[in-house]
Amino acid sequence: MLITQGLHRLVASLFLYAALLSCTPETTQPTVEAERSVDSAELASWQARAANVTIKRDTWGIPHIYGKTDADTVFGTLYAQAEDDFNRIEVNYLNAMGRLAEAEGDGELYRDLRMKLFIDPADMQAKYGQSPAWLKELMNAFADGLNYYLYTHPEITPRVITRFEPWMALTFSEGSIGGDIERVNLRELQDFYGDGDMVAQTIAVSDGEPRGSNGFAIAPSNTINGNALLMINPHTSFFFRSELHMVSEEGLNAYGAVTWGQFFVYQGFSDKAGWMHTSSRADAIDTYLETITERDDGVYYAYDGGERKLRETILTLPYRSGDALAERTFTVYHSHHGPIIRGEGDQWVSIKLMQEPIDALTQSYLRTKAAGHNEFYENMRLHTNSSNNTVYADAQGNIAYYHGNFIPRRDLSFDWNSPLDGSDPATEWQGLHTLEESITLLNPENGWIQNTNNWPFTAA
Repeated sequence: MLITQGLHRLVASLFLYAALLSCTPETTQPTVEAERSVDSAELASWQARAANVTIKRDTWGIPHIYGKTDADTVFGTLYAQAEDDFNRIEVNYLNAMGRLAEAEGDGELYRDLRMKLFIDPADMQAKYGQSPAWLKELMNAFADGLNYYLYTHPEITPRVITRFEPWMALTFSEGSIGGDIERVNLRELQDFYGDGDMVAQTIAVSDGEPRGSNGFAIAPSNTINGNALLMINPHTSFFFRSELHMVSEEGLNAYGAVTWGQFFVYQGFSDKAGWMHTSSRADAIDTYLETITERDDGVYYAYDGGERKLRETILTLPYRSGDALAERTFTVYHSHHGPIIRGEGDQWVSIKLMQEPIDALTQSYLRTKAAGHNEFYENMRLHTNSSNNTVYADAQGNIAYYHGNFIPRRDLSFDWNSPLDGSDPATEWQGLHTLEESITLLNPENGWIQNTNNWPFTAA
């Protein structure tokens, strides 16, 4: 049995091997007359895609999206999500791209700055160009679905984003609350990059979202009907994710929780497997103390007995000021480890974390199409599920657990719980630990697995 959080009900009990929910007669295709101007060829393309999509809503209003191809279904999924709550989609992408202040004002400037240290639109556009053709097709459908929704709903006025681009999907490639980037402390970021003339009002305020989740997998040997069971208990607020069903004629058949604006089921099940995530304590992030020398031609940091020049970038961040947009300019710095995020005494601190958006989006999507544990396991070799553990069960009776997924290989003579000497090459990551070297469980003898965001050596 699966338990997942829904939009229109607090808890829904779903059986992994039972038939999916029956649908009420409300059946629509995403097509409506509208007034927004758009290129005729692009409109024709949207309409052709829409003709391949059917959206059915069941008794609880949950959308079941049917398409001929995976891309058709992605198109319909974003359209259906926008029907339910376009605002949450837009806000998620404003946050992911570092553009919240354009809607909310200067109180979000340092949150935007934090994102901009890692997310560069030009880099994301280049990575879109480097993506495999099948993934580009899905990203194109993602943007088209949202843009077609805006076209067919002229009464909707976006706060900032009036047109979605395919590359934007790469900025928001995993669905957990509080990704790795949010580990950067906003107050310390402001202390380093601010000049005292502005205070980010949201810095000391929690976003109020519950954190973590509970997951339980039970083997067939412990169940009455002889099927594996997966229980998903996400600790999120009532509206953090939507609930929907994605089906295509190319083998996609996934149901579960989808974070607003994404085109993959973050945790849920298909007709072959189920998966869920808990917050991981695996160490996937490191900070480095950079010894700085400022010169007329730039800022340098010590490394391997010599010096390197910090990469200096000028970022201009727009923010809402009344009915107009104002701008604030920041000069930010990166070492080869990553962006500078704070000062510590006379040294500057850089941070290193996983930044592989193509692989991250690939892994997030392909897990929803895994035919069984072998495919799921191979997908985990992409190593981009950096902030989460995974609990798994499938129709073949397998249950499994993965503790983390992105675990750098490190020289254990150093204390990795504290900032490291950035000048010492021995503190560099030495690749990643393989799945075989990581803590995993497959079909344990006791016949059950549980994780409640704890480290893997405790059990109830």
